[in-house]
Amino acid sequence: MKSVIVSGVGSTEIIEIPTPTPGPDDVLIKMRACGICGSDGFYISIGGIPPLQGKTPLGHEPAGEVVEVGAKVEGIAVGDHVVINPMADGTSMMGGGGPVGALSEYVLVERAQAGVNLAILPPEVPFHVAALNEPMAVARHAVNRTGVKAGDTVVVFGAGPIGLGAVIGFKLSGAKHVVVADILPSRLEKALAVGADAVINSATEDVAARLLELHGPGATATGKPRVGTDIYLDAAGVPAVLETAIQSAKHRATIGIVAVHKKPVEVDFGFLLGTEINIVTAMGYPTEIFQVAEEIADHWEKFAVIVSDQFDFTDVQQALTTASTPGAADKVVVTFA
Repeated sequence: MKSVIVSGVGSTEIIEIPTPTPGPDDVLIKMRACGICGSDGFYISIGGIPPLQGKTPLGHEPAGEVVEVGAKVEGIAVGDHVVINPMADGTSMMGGGGPVGALSEYVLVERAQAGVNLAILPPEVPFHVAALNEPMAVARHAVNRTGVKAGDTVVVFGAGPIGLGAVIGFKLSGAKHVVVADILPSRLEKALAVGADAVINSATEDVAARLLELHGPGATATGKPRVGTDIYLDAAGVPAVLETAIQSAKHRATIGIVAVHKKPVEVDFGFLLGTEINIVTAMGYPTEIFQVAEEIADHWEKFAVIVSDQFDFTDVQQALTTASTPGAADKVVVTFA
């Protein structure tokens, strides 16, 4: 079968490797779609992940169809449409430095258990949407880390895939009003399409002033005026986002950070004392990988909006280049015939 590896600094290669053979506890999955993550581009830029530099398999956002089932496996059948937890036991850190990548024609899941290392989705969910399961679990974990409650008001900074997934998660969690701020009109249109109640173009609008209009006034513990927003989520990774959130946050508001900041950000903790804000960070998906699978099953049309580009596996090199080119695409998914 064909599989994609990082073959050197800045280069990838499609290689031929043996198709796996499942044992009695395993299932063999034909890949039908795999999303491309920003981390894939990072792995390519550094030549792969030790100790597999020069031969690191790529792909950790898989969706596929079961084609073989081991004799001892229960609850999984040939023809089931599935998503895989790439970090679970039996997947060997799929596409993240382990020996298996989902940008392959087939993937073996060892010691397969539904609800543990894979989940079954209804057949009506398109595979390219199912492949969003892993990044949407990242977004869902960010939502959960903020402690959102029914009736909360929220602003999400950044309308990329994680920000858009967070919008869906906040709304499903009962948030009363969710605003999205971004600088690209096309992304703001997508934010409205997935369920945002309002959008702010932060390139042309005063974010704090608009939030005051939308969420009303708030105050610090000492009565200094602030914005009434309950939760701020940074899915952009831009220092100005945190500056805006900190300057605007009312008493005991929450600031969540799921974006990767590549440089240190200066924070005046003396200024924060009077607000007693909660700052939480979110990474990965310790419990959310299959929580979000259920949400995708029930609301796949909303999640479908997030996919910007699809490439056939025969054009996987172009897909990787497109995904790594700033501004070329928002969310690229590779599909398999």
